[in-house]
Amino acid sequence: MTTTSQVPALPIDRTDPFGPPAELMQWQRAAPVRRLRYPDGHVGWLVTGYAEARAVLADPRFSVRPELAHSPTSTTTGLTVPPGFFLRMDPPRHARYRRLLTGAFTVHRMRALVPRIATIVDEQLDAMAALGGAADLVTAFALPVPSLLICELLEIPYDDRARFQRDAATILTIDAAPRARADAFADLTAYLTGWAESALRQPSDGLLGGLAAEDLSTEELTGMAMLLLIAGHETTANMLGLGTFAVLQDARQRAALVGADDWAAALAVEELLRHLSVISIVVRAALTDVEVAGHTVRAGETVTVSLAAANRDPEQFPDGDRLDLAHRAHGQLAFGHGIHQCVGQQLARLEMRAAFPALFRRFPGLRLAVPPEEVPMRSNMAVYGVHSLPVEW
Repeated sequence: MTTTSQVPALPIDRTDPFGPPAELMQWQRAAPVRRLRYPDGHVGWLVTGYAEARAVLADPRFSVRPELAHSPTSTTTGLTVPPGFFLRMDPPRHARYRRLLTGAFTVHRMRALVPRIATIVDEQLDAMAALGGAADLVTAFALPVPSLLICELLEIPYDDRARFQRDAATILTIDAAPRARADAFADLTAYLTGWAESALRQPSDGLLGGLAAEDLSTEELTGMAMLLLIAGHETTANMLGLGTFAVLQDARQRAALVGADDWAAALAVEELLRHLSVISIVVRAALTDVEVAGHTVRAGETVTVSLAAANRDPEQFPDGDRLDLAHRAHGQLAFGHGIHQCVGQQLARLEMRAAFPALFRRFPGLRLAVPPEEVPMRSNMAVYGVHSLPVEW
């Protein structure tokens, strides 16, 4: 009989800054579904296979509600998010909030933003060039591009970025002191509550103003604003930073971006999303007994899905450990799958399709200013990436 202590915990130590832990990939090759020990002593499951990950993420018998699940990385209790933060809701509540955003994030409406995205990218590259011959790519480019756009969409002042970026980073730090996370969460909630109240008093044509006209309470609008603000800049910023770091390791990949047309840029972005998977895991809780790849997941057990491992499953992506921007990474799971798939994924794609080629065309000689092993990685963050990326040209 296997005891709790014999069940392994989630591997977290990376030897490759761009890939999941090597031990995790060894487990995938042995079995795509296996038992997992959680920090609080719970014994649940780990899914690393691509087909199995899609099955779990699409199955309504698994819940996203945080009070039902156990964290694979922490023993601390999660923060209580305001109503409207629908990322942690099951149907039917989830459907109501997501439906309000579906019209705002249609492919047609996102494509209408392409000229503005191009302008923001060009302006940030101009500002970066003005720094001389060296910069931190994160603060000079990767973070401002999505932050500027989401601020414009929400009609929140970009001048307030130091506050909301600081709070978001603290909230997403896995090993942050509970009091620090709680204080950051309270500060961000208070900040966005003010803008929600303003939008409700005087609705505008912006995204927040449009939501304010949908019979939402202040708390609901605050929760939706928080989700959009955090997701709208953290994920894309880290993809831009980590993606640039990865491309700088291979002159062929850099050359592919310099000469990329729209189609090639789209392929490159999908491959970077697959290869890097900055959201590396998602967690679900079984609402009833469910069969997954021949294993019975009992009601109440937690399942951790490794998106990073699934995105390198050789059954779906042959030679998946290699970055090749000409690959067709169709079906990659970086944005999740099922009803909780990222609602803003088309916006993120457009930002990256504009930013990556423009960066390497403007600075064809871009290179790291430090040895690769000295680049500080966000290994302690819920959204993986680089804390900074010193570059020169």
